[in-house]
Amino acid sequence: MRLFALDQNFPQPIVDGLREWLAADVELVPVAHIDNRLATVDDWEILLALHTDERPWDGLITTDDMTRLPRELAVLCQTKLTLVVAVGAGHDPIQATGLVLAHISNICKRTLDDQAQVWRLRTTARTADDPWETMGRLAARRGVSAQQLYDREKLSASELARSPLAGERGPGV
Repeated sequence: MRLFALDQNFPQPIVDGLREWLAADVELVPVAHIDNRLATVDDWEILLALHTDERPWDGLITTDDMTRLPRELAVLCQTKLTLVVAVGAGHDPIQATGLVLAHISNICKRTLDDQAQVWRLRTTARTADDPWETMGRLAARRGVSAQQLYDREKLSASELARSPLAGERGPGV
């Protein structure tokens, strides 16, 4: 079981609401639940507080990129904690929470007890994929043209106009 502290930038109702779906090998605890004073101290002091706490903390999850701060990095190295930074989310708490939840299981598996680590989580904004290009790739794997595959799979005008739910009432409807 891994034990990580969450800084105050993560929305607790969301984290609590998703707790039952979190990896079974992790507990995420808001810093305010550890000690209210942690919300007012420097980042390096949070690391030190986790290191000296009676519970066996594995690290801190934050949106603050403290990897540019020499004191914080020094204390991180000394305490051998794991630092998880949702850098790709800026200060968007929803995006940061999603990034952490998407990666936490892998981080837990790879966290080392005797070595400090930094996990910098990022996301990239992409443009939408063109479905016709995707159709072309599917068609090429099947040895036909995109137009041939489309013509074979497309719905007729009457099929396209009719809801799959119209006229039939299944159980519970």
